[in-house]
Amino acid sequence: MHAEIIAVGTEILLGQIVNTNATFVAKRLADMGIDVYFESVVGDNESRLLKEIKKADSRSDLVILIGGLGPTKDDLTKQTVAKFLGKRLIEDSKAMNKIVRYYHETGKTMTENNKLQALFIEDSIALKNETGFAVGNYFKNANGTDFLLLPGPPSEMKPMFVHQAQPILQEAYFNDHLLFSRVLRFFGIGESLLVTKLEDLIDGQTNPTIAPYAKTSEVTLRLTASSKSEDEAVNLLDQLELEIAKRVGEFMYGYGDDNSLVAVIVEQLKKKKLTISAAESLTAGEFQSTLGSISGVSEVFLGGVVTYSNKAKEQLLNVSHDTLLNKGAVSEETAKEMATSVRTKLGTDIGISFTGVAGPTELEGQPVGTVWIGLSIKGKETTAKLYHFSSNRYLVRERAVLSGLDYIRKSL
Repeated sequence: MHAEIIAVGTEILLGQIVNTNATFVAKRLADMGIDVYFESVVGDNESRLLKEIKKADSRSDLVILIGGLGPTKDDLTKQTVAKFLGKRLIEDSKAMNKIVRYYHETGKTMTENNKLQALFIEDSIALKNETGFAVGNYFKNANGTDFLLLPGPPSEMKPMFVHQAQPILQEAYFNDHLLFSRVLRFFGIGESLLVTKLEDLIDGQTNPTIAPYAKTSEVTLRLTASSKSEDEAVNLLDQLELEIAKRVGEFMYGYGDDNSLVAVIVEQLKKKKLTISAAESLTAGEFQSTLGSISGVSEVFLGGVVTYSNKAKEQLLNVSHDTLLNKGAVSEETAKEMATSVRTKLGTDIGISFTGVAGPTELEGQPVGTVWIGLSIKGKETTAKLYHFSSNRYLVRERAVLSGLDYIRKSL
């Protein structure tokens, strides 16, 4: 099933608003097993919109148009689609009654153009607008491409898609089976290497399918299984996940679209009843801020220090003057002393430290992106890892924080 999304609105082309609608719909379609092959944006112009519709009709099974269903002269979507299909526009009586009632109750003057919002394409299904007035349309074309028309305001589009359109699409295309998805999250491996290690599984995929997505500093895999029962789908997903874990399991840290590495770490610390403290140099408190973004982190996070200068490292963390003089601030020895000291001073089970070169220039002869992360766990020998990140100052710090979280995950 191949779908195409057309966002209609000159304001999108002018950069006045961000096209978040396409992202929302594309993700929902992916969850259903419908692949979006093309996305485009066209202004409020009938001739250009008609050209885009003709192009989409020639290459897609389902065309979704978002925007242009309102009452103004530049709202031309359903008129243009109706013209392309050779269909009339007819009135949805329930939608019209809602519009009339609103103007009557508010005492406002209802202009003639407001009636346009209650019109829908002949032989299509009118989709109720729960939060606005413009009805949506779903046109099932027995001889060609299907069309789904949705309003532009996200507050109207999202509930219409979820409550009205999605069940119709499910019944129209997948009434004989169900789709179940599982998202696996990975850190410490790039998309290209992950795909290479899973190349035969991806090339030979049938059911379940595998879809990799590269995100900031991490990669996700969406596994989607089609079956007649949930138990069967879960079994298919479990088998595929097991094979993936054999190859790249060391990099997998969690599940779900909305999960995060820091949330996983905080949850692990809570379950194990472990406390943590942090000593930061180049990250300047970013690690502690990241921990603090998780609700309930106070159960496990007791505090930390930011020691940007060598003087602060000596005074607040008792890092040896000789270590700083002979080994440097950006060194394994300094990272270890920082981690051990912060753990001891705050009486936590875990102490983690960050020291390195965020940029823009090198430090102590060390190139930008050089980072040492120290980890001190009560009852264990303190360790430190060397990382080399190649990017700008902001991303070096971000990568350092995420790598520190992953260091903790693997150590636990």
